[in-house]
Amino acid sequence: MQNIIEAFVLGIVEGLTEFLPVSSTGHLLLLGHFLGFESNGKTFEVLIQLGAILAILLVYFRRLLDIALRIPSDPSARRFVIGVLVAFLPAAVIGALLHGFIKGVLFNPLIVCCALIAGGLVLLVVDELELQEKYTDATTFTLPMYLKIGFFQCLAMIPGVSRSGATIVGAMLLGASKRAAAEFSFFLAMPTMAGAFAYDLLKSYKELSFNDGILIVIGFVAAFFSALVVVRSFLDFVSRRGFAVFAWWRIIVGLVGLAGLWIVG
Repeated sequence: MQNIIEAFVLGIVEGLTEFLPVSSTGHLLLLGHFLGFESNGKTFEVLIQLGAILAILLVYFRRLLDIALRIPSDPSARRFVIGVLVAFLPAAVIGALLHGFIKGVLFNPLIVCCALIAGGLVLLVVDELELQEKYTDATTFTLPMYLKIGFFQCLAMIPGVSRSGATIVGAMLLGASKRAAAEFSFFLAMPTMAGAFAYDLLKSYKELSFNDGILIVIGFVAAFFSALVVVRSFLDFVSRRGFAVFAWWRIIVGLVGLAGLWIVG
């Protein structure tokens, strides 16, 4: 029963943090560490992301369908789809090559805490910069810009950096508005998270037990509903308020995590 409650809580945390620039993986690893929740090869933390993926697919279904229907006749729709795939490519290649190192070495609470704090400081700086906004629509970035954002995303292979945080900061530094940068992080999340889900499942499905499956389903459902809340409100929030609140949250969580590791290990 305790594991079921922990899986539910972790699922909620996954959904609430996946699309915010605060690192869902970092939060899950820290929370799991202090709760004593262990999954085979950290597979639970990756597989419950499917709930968040489905949430964003539901919210963006009409827009995705519109883009898909325009692909045969609209060059801009084709270019955007190619742009998303180009941005996804660096993480797909590097993630596959370094999968064992990432899961075995970098999934470490101390690394997570340091990355949370460092990323928070970066967000504070970037949020205050007077950057030139050349792009206000995520579907109009240039192909080289999509590729560069993809390399920024690779920084998030370090747990605690944040996939959305890395892509948002990268897009803003390259000329995107806050809203456009955040929205593109949503689009890029779909193939990236789906790819990570499929790759991790392929690598570990033989090690999963029936009980693991139950916990993953619970986490998945919790992540789906909590992610719905975030996806429907995040863009308007960052357009008005920026990223400072998320930066300070990261720093506080990182410092509390370090204190917890020092006190209880």
